[in-house]
Amino acid sequence: MIPSVLPTYNRAPLEFVKGEGAWLIAADGRRFLDLGSGIAVNALGHAHPALVDALTAQAQNLWHVSNLYHIPQQQALADKLVEYTFADTVFFTNSGTEACELAVKMARKYFYDKDQPERVEIITFDGSFHGRSSAGIAAAGSEKMTKGFGPLLPGFVHLAFGDLDGVTNAISETTAAIMIEPVQGEGGIRVVPDAELKALRQICDENGLLLILDEVQCGVGRTGKLFAHEWAGVAPDIMMVAKGIGGGFPLGAVLATEEAASGMTAGTHGSTYGGNPLGCAVGCAVMDHVADPDFLAEVNRKAGLLRQKLEGLSADHPEIFEEVRGSGLMLGLKCKAANIDVVNAGYDNALITVPAADNVIRLLPPLTLTDEDIAEAVNRLDKTAAQIESA
Repeated sequence: MIPSVLPTYNRAPLEFVKGEGAWLIAADGRRFLDLGSGIAVNALGHAHPALVDALTAQAQNLWHVSNLYHIPQQQALADKLVEYTFADTVFFTNSGTEACELAVKMARKYFYDKDQPERVEIITFDGSFHGRSSAGIAAAGSEKMTKGFGPLLPGFVHLAFGDLDGVTNAISETTAAIMIEPVQGEGGIRVVPDAELKALRQICDENGLLLILDEVQCGVGRTGKLFAHEWAGVAPDIMMVAKGIGGGFPLGAVLATEEAASGMTAGTHGSTYGGNPLGCAVGCAVMDHVADPDFLAEVNRKAGLLRQKLEGLSADHPEIFEEVRGSGLMLGLKCKAANIDVVNAGYDNALITVPAADNVIRLLPPLTLTDEDIAEAVNRLDKTAAQIESA
């Protein structure tokens, strides 16, 4: 008999009832150190007082009115995002998946309105993850994502990760955009080098294409800049944001330049819940913290400390770990042991990590974790590796 919750997840046998900072408390009282943050969502940790206050205050006044009306909290969050980024305009969604849908529509509508309706193709890369909608799985193109869900939405050209020559060769009169994650998350914490992002920006400029960046997982302070592309000193035309922007409340956004968004006029897109007062009140509180240069400096300091300790851990357990990769507090341990074995052994040591492709475990802790949390995390990873070695 099918369970009442559709069985599309292989869930761990854990149930959490409370969170405090970087810690999760299970139903049986055990305290787990959370290096997953709900897959890079809880940017400020669990039950951060500022987010609790923002949500509570808004909930006592107004939850939802729909986008038929002006929403002051939405305007406030849009203004913050425009102030701190390349963008001129913002559309709010409930998730990264919905942000991907709009990013694809926006790029195609741009060229349609420029009397170039044939320009619909978007170049994407192996190992990418852009959500599980029809557009998202077609953009990723992997068999794991697409098998059984055909016919797929056409208009995507898939290239090998890092194949700059392939990008140039793939451009034709039907190409509209290039879409890429500055740091692949699901793909195994693979960082696009700064030089490559610069080259992609130049290729787009030279060929009149739009550059779409998917910063759903790597954005909102995760790499030590507000958005990961800032390290390369480039700016996209369109950017997808979600996860950390809501600090745990379902919230996403598409940020764009005025030019790239020019085709999205009244009636071309919409969302019932997107940008509602609750979500945007929390999003404003997140931005007030994460956009602070002192906060980002602390992210970078802690990221350096954690990475240094992880390098030592990897050296101490060469049969378990192969390398440390990533940027900021978006780190991966490429494993020699099966990554799912490492994740499961971590549960035995009250430690939460997240598996990814390329036999990697993801370490995506709250940006607010302490030095003591870092020391404890590495200690528990050490115990986890030793457990596998002795098995």
